[in-house]
Amino acid sequence: MIDGTEFGRLFKNFQHTAFRLETLDLYDVEEEREEFEAFLAGDPMPPEWADNPWVRSMTDHGKTVARVHVLTSPLTDYLRYELAAYPGNITAGETIGIIDRADQQAAGLPDHDFWLFDDTDVYRMHYTTDGRFIGAEKLPAEATPEYLHYRQIAESRAVPFVEYWQQHSDRPAGEGCP
Repeated sequence: MIDGTEFGRLFKNFQHTAFRLETLDLYDVEEEREEFEAFLAGDPMPPEWADNPWVRSMTDHGKTVARVHVLTSPLTDYLRYELAAYPGNITAGETIGIIDRADQQAAGLPDHDFWLFDDTDVYRMHYTTDGRFIGAEKLPAEATPEYLHYRQIAESRAVPFVEYWQQHSDRPAGEGCP
């Protein structure tokens, strides 16, 4: 199991693609706490929300970054916060899809988060029950075909974020989103 610092290095080292399946309705990220509280208070979000520099640091080098978030409606406060940041990620080049468990499209997907780098390296993400990151476990190469299949299922069933938001909000994505 590797910690957050070591895991973060993987984003500098992958060559072509990084895909994430997200499955939690709450992530307890210490670095986000103040910003999350500000979001709940209705305060404006920082300028980087308009064009995520972390995503851009990869996509500006021709790398592909994508995620599918499997979530549950109604949205938790944390999910509203996270989805509010997605338009800036999309502006920076990330492809984001949503699968709502209420639509029964999550069947056949794992109940845990993972990252798949360059279609070869799979890292299963481990969290506490309250969403704090514990570490990432590199899975053996024999697991890669299974996780490639999970990605294919997720991407084929996901609704593009903008479409999801248009169906679940009276505001267009990016305007006071969520």
